[in-house]
Amino acid sequence: MSSKVIWILIALFVIILVSMFILLGIKPAFKTDSLAGISMPDGFKIDVFAGDLDGSLVSYPGPNPGPRMMLLRDGVLFVTIPNRGSVVALPDRDNDKKADEVITFIDNLNRPHGTDFYEGWFYIAEENRVIKVKEKGLKADKNTLEVLIDDLPAGGHFTRTIKVHDGSIYLSAGSSCNVCYEKDERRGAITKCNLDGKECRVFAKGLRNAVGFVFHPITDRIYATDNGRDWLGEDLPPDEINLVEEGKNYGWPVCYGKNVHDTDFDKNVYIRNPCMEPFEIPSLKDLQAHSAPLGLAFYYGDSFPLEYRGRLFVAFHGSWNRKEPTGHKIVSIDMNDLSVKDFATGWLDGNNVLGRPVDIIAADDGSLFVSDDNAGLIYRISYTGE
Repeated sequence: MSSKVIWILIALFVIILVSMFILLGIKPAFKTDSLAGISMPDGFKIDVFAGDLDGSLVSYPGPNPGPRMMLLRDGVLFVTIPNRGSVVALPDRDNDKKADEVITFIDNLNRPHGTDFYEGWFYIAEENRVIKVKEKGLKADKNTLEVLIDDLPAGGHFTRTIKVHDGSIYLSAGSSCNVCYEKDERRGAITKCNLDGKECRVFAKGLRNAVGFVFHPITDRIYATDNGRDWLGEDLPPDEINLVEEGKNYGWPVCYGKNVHDTDFDKNVYIRNPCMEPFEIPSLKDLQAHSAPLGLAFYYGDSFPLEYRGRLFVAFHGSWNRKEPTGHKIVSIDMNDLSVKDFATGWLDGNNVLGRPVDIIAADDGSLFVSDDNAGLIYRISYTGE
């Protein structure tokens, strides 16, 4: 085959690939450190805290190659990068609000997604297992590595988010499908285990893809995002914020939102609505469909204006199968009336995707860290009052 024919085939492949992206609503993205287009309320500032964390030239469904879930430990930011199979540490030793370097804390993992720290141990959730390991100079001491759970189901949504709280492991696992009945009850659910990974039981179910969940710093109650199913149209079903309680069922795959029966999936005929309480629990807050809410964090820092104290910040990763794109932003939710307001926008410029926020955590100085797996960056949002 001549080189000319090869180049023609390559060109045809690129054209077909781009056409597929367009048909799926996947838009081009540009890797950039410029944040000039990000809009926030007066007095707020956004900077790049860390770069060189991979990224993508296109915005495609699900996780992109860059940084995902974060953890702050003794002033050092740790972040998972599933595409690299690693967790990295981002120290800021000179306190200039920029990471000094990117240190590989641990690598050769199977798409690590969630991480937490508890009583001297780092806990890491890979797609197929949960491990714990101790630290030695911002490096994992692999001599201490222990596998706690080694039989997590793989495939479908690979996200595994872990929190270790009050002597127990909490682990969310996304569904294996768009909409289906799961064979493994740990999927589309949050599981609770002992610290040794034993005696695991479903804590709450009916959560299709609760990528982010957090314990309220005052009430200790669990709040979680949930990504609704696809292919019900532009505005259905809603994505959700749920107040997660032990033993409760939040509806998926049969129900969504405020006790709405998914008759597209469940064709059974019922005497009464099968989604009504006490069988299914309605969402706490419905969000715009296909926004893909992921990480979330309550703000109780001292540097933002008082009106933000107690608000819930949520990262919208953004749509992929919607004719008019949505998401690609950060919102704040007033927990008194559950009103939602845009907080940081500009990662979606028309149909052009510039970034996809993933996780949010509060820093010790009252600023917010935000990960972006599309641009391959960690942002720092601060309040200057200017």
